[in-house]
Amino acid sequence: MNFKKDELYFIPLGGAEQFGVNLNVYGYQGKWLAIDCGLGFADEKFPGIDILLPDPAFVEERRKDLVGLIITHAHEDHIGAVQHLWPRLKCPIYASPFTAAVLRKKMSENPLCKDAEVIEIKAGETLNLKPFKITFTPVTHSVPETSALFIETDVGNILHSGDWNLDPAPTIGQPTDPAPFKKFGEKGVLAYIGDSTNAEVDGMSGSEGDVEKGLAALFKECGGRIAVTIFASNIGRLRSICLAAKESGRQVALLGRSLHTMVSAARDCGYLKDVPQFVSEDDIGYLPDDKIIMIVTGSQGEARAQLARIARGEHQEITFKAGDTVVFSARPIPGNEREIIAVKNNLAASRVRIISPRETKHCIHVSGHPAREEITQMLQWVKPQSVIAVHGERTMLEAHAALALELQVPTAIVPNNGSVIRLYPGTPQVIDHVETGLLAVEPGRILSADHQAIVQRRKLQFSGTVHATLVMNARGDLVTDPQVSTVGLVDPDDETGQKFEDDIIDEIEDILADMTREELYDDKFVSEEMRIGIRRFVQHKLQIKPKTTVHVVRV
Repeated sequence: MNFKKDELYFIPLGGAEQFGVNLNVYGYQGKWLAIDCGLGFADEKFPGIDILLPDPAFVEERRKDLVGLIITHAHEDHIGAVQHLWPRLKCPIYASPFTAAVLRKKMSENPLCKDAEVIEIKAGETLNLKPFKITFTPVTHSVPETSALFIETDVGNILHSGDWNLDPAPTIGQPTDPAPFKKFGEKGVLAYIGDSTNAEVDGMSGSEGDVEKGLAALFKECGGRIAVTIFASNIGRLRSICLAAKESGRQVALLGRSLHTMVSAARDCGYLKDVPQFVSEDDIGYLPDDKIIMIVTGSQGEARAQLARIARGEHQEITFKAGDTVVFSARPIPGNEREIIAVKNNLAASRVRIISPRETKHCIHVSGHPAREEITQMLQWVKPQSVIAVHGERTMLEAHAALALELQVPTAIVPNNGSVIRLYPGTPQVIDHVETGLLAVEPGRILSADHQAIVQRRKLQFSGTVHATLVMNARGDLVTDPQVSTVGLVDPDDETGQKFEDDIIDEIEDILADMTREELYDDKFVSEEMRIGIRRFVQHKLQIKPKTTVHVVRV
C-alpha cells in the first residue's frame, strides 16, 4: 500500500494472534520504529522445529528508513528473535541495561551480529528518534527493568505498554508508579496499545511476594530432591525460589544454559546480591537429597530442555526417583499442553510427586501480566482515545477490547498480524493489511514456516512414504527386480510387511507390462505413471495416500 507521510500508522507484524513472536512497527513521516522482536514455540504442525520467529520482510524492505529497534524487556517472546533477525535489519537497538546485557550474550553466539550496536537507555530517560520521542517508563514484571513506552509525535501520543502488572510487592524492582502514567494521560493519549494476556481474568494478577512465601511453605513439606521449573528469564521467580530454599535449609543448583545466561546478566547488573552462590551441577550428587533444590529449564515441555531430558532418563548426572518432587512454577502457554503432559507422564512413571499451581493450596505462581482490574486502573490513569489489543490469542484480545468499551473508551480495535492501523488522522481504524508470517528455525538454517520442506514433513507424519527404484536397459526392460522401501506404512521386518512390499513389486511389473515400447523409452513417463500407480495401489490397500517417489535408472 501507499503509506502517506502525514499519517501515523501502527502495524503488529507478530503477537496479535498468538503468544510469542512479538514484532510491532510504527510509521510516520516516512520513518519506521520497531518494538520488540521475539520468538515463539513451535507445535506438532512444524516437525523438527523448536522455535518460530516473526517474518521481518516488511521492516527489511524499509531498512533505510528504520530509525531503530526498541526491546521492552528480556523475555524470549520479546527479545529471542533479535540474534536471528538483526542481520536482516542492521539497525541500532535500544534497551535497558539489563535487557542489553542479556541481548549481548545472545548476539555473541551469532558472528553475523558482531557489528550490532546495543544502546542502553535507563528508566525514565527519553530517546529522540525523529519523528518519534520515546520515554522508557518502568513497570513491574517478572524480569528486571521492564519498560512501557511513551511515544510522542507531533500529531499524537501513544502508550505502548509492553508486558506489565501492578504487583504491590515485587521481589525485584519497585511497584508500578501510577504518577507518570497519569501525567502522560493529561497530555492526551491517542492510543493505548496494550497487553491482553489476562484480559479474561477477573481481579488482580497477584504478587511475587506471595509466591516466595508459598514456595517456602511447600518446600518444608517435601522430602527428597526438589526440582522447580520456570521460564529462564523470570529473574523475580528465581530469586523467590532461592530465598524460599534458604528458609527451608536447602541449597540451589541451576540446570540449563539459558538459566546461567540470565543469572550472569542479572549479577552483572547488580541483581541477586542477596542470593547465595549456586551449587555446581557436578556437586549435586554430594548433597543429601533433602538439602538440594534444582531450578531447571523446561516448564513448557520443550523436548531438549533439562526437565524433559531428566524425565526421559537421558541426563548423564541427574535422575528422579520416588519421593522426589517436581514443581511447575509457570503457566502453560496455550498450545504447549501436550508436550507438558508428556513430561509429566514420564515423571509419574518414576513415581515423582508433581505439583502445578492448581494442585496445591500454596501460591507457587502468579502471572506477570495484568488482569482486568489492573487494566481498568491503567485505562483510568491514561484515558486513551482508543485501545488496540495486542499480545495474546484472539479471545484475549476480544476480551481486552470489550473491557475498554465498557470503560467508555471511544474506540477499541482487535487487529490481526499484518493489520495496518491508521492512528491519525481521524478515528483509529484498520485501513489495509500487509503480508506477514512466521519463520522456522532449524539448527543450520532459517526457513519460511510454509516452506515445502516443512509442508512435506507434515504430510509424512500422516501418510508415510513409498520409495521405488527401477533399473532398466535402453529398451525399457527391467535388468533386476525393482527395489521398494516404505516408511510409516507397515513393519518391513515382519511377514505382513514383506508381503506388502512384494505386492507393490508385482504391481510395478503389471504397470510396466501395460506400457508400449515407446512409453518405456521415456524416463519421465515411466516415473510418473509408476508414481501414480503405486500411490493408487497403496490407497486401495491401506486407505492412505503416501508420499511416493520413483527413480528410473538406465544401464
